[in-house]
This record gives sequence, C-alpha cells and structure tokens, in this order.
Amino acid sequence: MRRCGVSGTDGFDPHDGGEEDETHGRQDPLPIPVPRASVEDGGQPLPAPAPAPATATAPDEPTGPEPLRLEHPVLKSLLGAWALAACSAEETAAVEEHLGDCGACADEARRLREAVGLLQRPESLDLDPGLRTRVLDGCLDRRPPRIPVPSWAASYDAETARLDALLQDFGDAEWHAPVRLRWFRGEEPTSRRTTVAGVIAHLLAVDGLVAVALGLDDPLTTGGEPGRPGKPDEPDAPDAPDAPTATPSRRTEAFWAGSHYPPTRSVRGPWREQTHALVRTVSFTDGGPGRLPVSYGGFELPLRDAMLDRAFECWVHAEDIAEAVDYPYAPPAPRHLHGMIDLAARMLPETLAARRRAGLASRSHTRHLVTAGRPGRSLRLEIEGSGGGEWLIPLDSPGAVGSADHEVAHVALDDVEFCRLAAGHVAPAEAAAGQVGDREAIRDVLFAAAALSRM
Repeated sequence: MRRCGVSGTDGFDPHDGGEEDETHGRQDPLPIPVPRASVEDGGQPLPAPAPAPATATAPDEPTGPEPLRLEHPVLKSLLGAWALAACSAEETAAVEEHLGDCGACADEARRLREAVGLLQRPESLDLDPGLRTRVLDGCLDRRPPRIPVPSWAASYDAETARLDALLQDFGDAEWHAPVRLRWFRGEEPTSRRTTVAGVIAHLLAVDGLVAVALGLDDPLTTGGEPGRPGKPDEPDAPDAPDAPTATPSRRTEAFWAGSHYPPTRSVRGPWREQTHALVRTVSFTDGGPGRLPVSYGGFELPLRDAMLDRAFECWVHAEDIAEAVDYPYAPPAPRHLHGMIDLAARMLPETLAARRRAGLASRSHTRHLVTAGRPGRSLRLEIEGSGGGEWLIPLDSPGAVGSADHEVAHVALDDVEFCRLAAGHVAPAEAAAGQVGDREAIRDVLFAAAALSRM
C-alpha cells in the first residue's frame, strides 16, 4: 500500500519515485533536500510563493452586503434621523462607524440624543388602566355573566388587579424597598416607615374589616403571615385586632407586631386571595346587602362605600409602592375616580362636624348651626378632570342640605390633586386650588379633606 508523505518541495515520500534497488528490488530514496539559499547566499531574491488557490464560494452561502459608504456631509445630515432612531440599519451602521472617527459629529450626535430625551416623556410599560374595563365590557356585552360584579365593587376589582400586576415581577430588593405611609392627624402631617411588603400587609389587615362584615375569615386571626397577632384569652383588650373598637391603624400595628419576621413577598398570596374572596362574595349580594355596615372602629360605612374606600386606598398605596421602586403608575379609570371623589365629598360634612366638635374649625362656623334637613351655608367644590364634577358641601351641619342660594365660597381642584389631598399626601396649604369667597370656609373644607386620610 502506498503511504502518503508530506507534499511540496520541502518533503518527500521514501517509497515514491527513484530507481529500483538491484539487490532488494526496492527503489532508492530521493536525496534529502538542502535548505533554500537566502539572498545573501546566492545574491538573488527568493521566488515569490505560489498564490493559494481561490476557494469557491458555495452558492447557498450568501455573502454579506457591502457596508454603506457615505460622504461626511451626508453622514452629518443623517445625525438628526439617527438620534430619533429613524435611520435604516445600513445608515445606522455607517453613522455609528463615522462617529468613532469624527469628534465634531460625535459631539453633535450626543447633543441631539440629549434633546430627544427631553422631548420624550417617560412612559409606563403598564397597559392603559381603562383597557381592562373595555375588554371586560366587550366580553360581557357578548356573553353577560350569570352573577356580575356590582358596579359599586368594580373599582375595587380593577385597582387590586392593577396592584397585583405591578407586584408580579418584583424581586427581593423591590419587596424590601422602603416606603413612607403619609396621612394627616389633626392639623399636622404624620408618617410611618415600612416596606413594600409592609404596605401589602397593611392592605390585607384593613381589607379584613370588610371581610369580617361579610362573614369571611379575618386575616389577623387566621395567620396571613407567620404568627398570630393578639391573644385569644384577651378578646376585649383595647388593641386586640378583633375588638369592636379596632381601627385600621391598630389592626395594622397588631398585624406587623404579630409576625415573627418582617413581612416578605409571602404576604402577596394571602392578600390576593382575600381580594378575590371579597369580590366573589359581594357579587352574590343585591342592593340590600350593599348597605351592610362595615365598622372602622370610630365610624361605619355602608358596604358600597367601604368597597369604594378600599379601592381608593389600594390606588394610593400602589402609587406609594410605584414611587418607592421608581416606576410610573397611572390614576384609575375616570368613572372609578369619580366614584372615589364622590365618596370623599359625601364624607366632608361629617368630617367638618367632627373637627368642629374637636375645636379645630373656624370660630365663625360655630355661630351658624342649622337643623338637619334645612339649607345652610354651602361651599361649591368643583373638581376638574375626567373624574370630576361639582358638589355643594354644607358647612353648618352634617344633616344640612347644600344650597346654591347659600353659597359662600367656591373651590376648584384637579381630580388627582384632590385625591392626593384626601390621602394626606398634599398639605392643605400647598394644594393647588382656585379659591373664591369665605377664606375660613375654604380653609376648613381643605383641612377636612386632608383629615379624611388615615394610615
């Protein structure tokens, strides 16, 4: 068998070529080649090496397109389109290659990119808050549900779903991000520091007031987090979560204190299950059970208003969470926002009366008390925006009737600004409000709006 040797002039095959040996019948090996002579040895330059044979390109392997070659003026004219990401892929590659060589164009490109950044507002990656409502309405128009969610619970359903979507992709760092809960107490703002997980635990604890009114399990006594707050052998203690006078703040503090560890991402599951249970349960009620009282310790709200109140607080605290993780969060859908503002406007007369009893109202208002059911001095509250409207707020008694004939002041606020005032996130003196009329009446109403806030 023939053995293959090293090809070329520098190698040889000992069994290839040469004369046959007379004695053994074998071919003589070729002589060992000597090294090539250099220029110095022979005085002549070495011959050029033979060019390598061209490799044929396979027909099924397309070659890449030739890079786009453009002149400097053309490239400079493309900088604006490049900053707006409006160039083709070839033009983008040509411009970026040019920016690495031309300092003047690189500076101009940087200035254009910064200008584009100022023109574009940061947008939320979340869907339009009204999209879910529109999709559900379209589906329900085609196939109405046998047991629909009441209209007065739709805002709670929507806001809890939006907050749950925000929490879905949170990692450990986001769950432990610091959050400061803010509200007004008397005449001064106050706050409480917690985390994102602590805010969800707060919502779980206060939503439990509605759950108890509906006959569902109370998360404070069924272990929403490890550990059970409160002591079973002291059910009547003032700070016990199941005491009749338990307030939202007491329930929250009891829930936080009763956990063996600070709240973590594990609180999302119980909170989410409770929101679904509340929506399912109220869906089986009709107009009568919608007026079921829900106790908040110092006051009561009908079930309809309590669901609006919980939707409002869910949105406010969702904004707190979004701010803590530096994420944009849109206001509720207009019709849901209008319902929340309407609830706050209806609660203002009673809040004014409570501040009057506490000696916090203006002195002039204590001299104009009227009997319930009769018209009295009123303030026109005008809320601008898609969720706004107008309300006549009686100033002299919670049972008085607002009357345009007895209007003494007019206040105008943006819808979101008014909600942030009612949440205690804006000081009454700093609220962007248009004001006409009795200054003391305006001050009392603005402070009463801030007094609606609580932990």
